[in-house]
Amino acid sequence: MNGIHEVVGSIPFASNKEMSDHNKSGQLDPEIASLMGITPDRKPTPEFTALFGEEKAAEQTSPEDVDLSKKQFAPIKGFEEKAKPFFQNKKYYQSVLAGEGERAKKVHALLSQFAAAKDPAEKSLFRGRLIPAFWDLAAGIAARIGSEIPVSKLLLLRFGILSPTLISAQQRDMISRIVWKNETGEPIHYFDEWLLKIAQGAVNPSATDEVKQAKLDMNQKLKGKVEKRKGQRQAELGLLQSKIVQLDEIEGDLKNQVAAILQHEKRPEYGNLKDAYTAQQREAVARIPAITRQLSNLDREIKNCYNHLEEMDQELENLSDKSAGEREAVFVDRGTVIKEFNSLRQMTKMCVGRQGNHFPILMKSYIRSSMRELATRENVIAIMAQVEQLDPGLFERTFKGQTNRIVPHTLILPNYGETGICWEPFERFNRATSRGRIAIPLYPKDLQSAVVAALADLRWQVAKEKAQHYWMEEGITGRYYMAFQDKKLRGDVREYFIRDYILWITKESQGTQKLDRDVRGIFWRQMPFPQVVKDNLKNRGYVYNELYKKDVNISMSDGY
Repeated sequence: MNGIHEVVGSIPFASNKEMSDHNKSGQLDPEIASLMGITPDRKPTPEFTALFGEEKAAEQTSPEDVDLSKKQFAPIKGFEEKAKPFFQNKKYYQSVLAGEGERAKKVHALLSQFAAAKDPAEKSLFRGRLIPAFWDLAAGIAARIGSEIPVSKLLLLRFGILSPTLISAQQRDMISRIVWKNETGEPIHYFDEWLLKIAQGAVNPSATDEVKQAKLDMNQKLKGKVEKRKGQRQAELGLLQSKIVQLDEIEGDLKNQVAAILQHEKRPEYGNLKDAYTAQQREAVARIPAITRQLSNLDREIKNCYNHLEEMDQELENLSDKSAGEREAVFVDRGTVIKEFNSLRQMTKMCVGRQGNHFPILMKSYIRSSMRELATRENVIAIMAQVEQLDPGLFERTFKGQTNRIVPHTLILPNYGETGICWEPFERFNRATSRGRIAIPLYPKDLQSAVVAALADLRWQVAKEKAQHYWMEEGITGRYYMAFQDKKLRGDVREYFIRDYILWITKESQGTQKLDRDVRGIFWRQMPFPQVVKDNLKNRGYVYNELYKKDVNISMSDGY
C-alpha cells in the first residue's frame, strides 16, 4: 500500500560471509530456516529434493443460474468462526513448496536472499526478482486446483501466505478465524474458490482483449450462442414469473370486487328483499371492466412469454444436437485455468495501482490486525448491503421492460490494494442475466473505499454499456460527461465519477456536502437516495432542501 514502508521486522539477517557460504552450498541459513518453520538439527541441511518430495482433475458442473427472485442481501450470521489449525503444521513451508520443482527452488533461494539482504538497493533487487518468482509458483499450484493438494497451498492462493512465520501470532490467529466456506449463497469468491469454479466449468473464464480474435472455431461460436440463448431464456422466465405475480394480484382484486358486489343489504320492510347496490358496490361494478382489460392484456403477454420460451427451448435442443459431435472434455483444460489465473493477476495489478505495494507475499508489516479491516467475504457483503440501501438501483438491470437484481461475481484478491475495480459489467454472450465481475483487494488501505470504488466502477460500466454509442449523451454517463466537459476537467472521466460516487455514498448520504453542485444534482436525480434518506437530508442544509423541493414540483408535473 502507498505510504507503507517495507520493513522486514524480526526477519533474522545472516552475515555476508554466511550468505555467500550458503549460496555456494545450496543450504539454508539456520536462522532463516527457523523463520521458515524448518527445524534445524545437527545433520547437514538436506538438498531441496530431499526436503520437498513430489506429490485428479476437478469434475465439471453445470453453470449456475442467477436467482432473479432475491431482492436483497440476507443478514450475515457470523463475521468469523472458531480458529482453524492451519498453522500448527511445523513443516508448513515445506508443504507449500513440495512438488513444485524449479519454481519452488527459485522462490526458496530468492526469499532467503531477500531476508538476508541488508543494503536497501540489494534488498530491492531481490524483492523485484521474488515477485515474479512467487507468481510463477502460484500459477503452478493454480494449474492443479481441484486436485487433492495440501491446505497450505490453498492458503497461499487465498491469502498469499508463503510462510506463517512472516506474519505475527495475532495475525495468524485472525486469519485462522476467517470463515472458510461460503455459507451466504452470494457470488463472493476467494482466489482459490474462483479458480475451482473455472476448473469445474461452473462459470465462464473472464473476458480479456486476447479473446477478440478475428476468427473463432465452430465450438467457440456454438458455445457463445448457447450462453446467449440461456441468458435470454432465464430473463424471459423471470419476466414470466413477474407477470404471473401480477396476474395473481389482479385476479385477487377481481375476486374482492365481485365478493363486495355479491354482499347485498336486506330490506325487512319489503320482505327482506335485496337492496340496491351501495355506492361502494357501484364503484366495484365500474372497476370490473378495467380489471378484465388488465387480465386480458396480461393473458396475452403470458401466452407470448410461453411461446418465446418454447421457441428458445427448441433452439437450445437443436444447438445441443449440433454440439453432440463436438463433445467438450469432462474437465476444463489446464490452459483455461492458467489464462484465468493470469486475468486475476492483471486484476491484482489494477487494484494495487502503479504506485502501490505489488509485493504478493503476506508479511506482518503490510497488513492490519483487525478482522473488520480485511475484505473478508462477510465484511464485503455487509458493505455492499449498506451501499445498496443508499443506491437501490445499484444491481438492477432491465431486459424487455423487466428489471432484475443481479449481484456481480466479486473476486477477493490476496493483495495489498488501494481500490476495487470492475473487470466486466456482464458477460459478452449474455447481457440479459449474466453477472458482472468486480475485484477487491483482501488487504486494502481502506475497506469501505475499496468496496464502494468497485461498485462505482460497476455502476459506470453498466450505464455506459446500456447507452452504447450514446454514452456521452444519454443516462448518467451522458449527464456526468457533459458536466465534466463544462468544467473543462482533464483526465479519465470514469475515475472522476468513481471518486464522486464514493463521496456520494459515504459523505453526501450523511448530509456532509463534498460534491460539486452540478454533480450532486445529477446523482440526486439519476441515482436517487431512498425517500427516507431524502426526507432526512431536506433538513440538513439549503442545497438538499432545494433539491427536495424540486422533486416535489417535478412529481406534481408528472415526474422527471
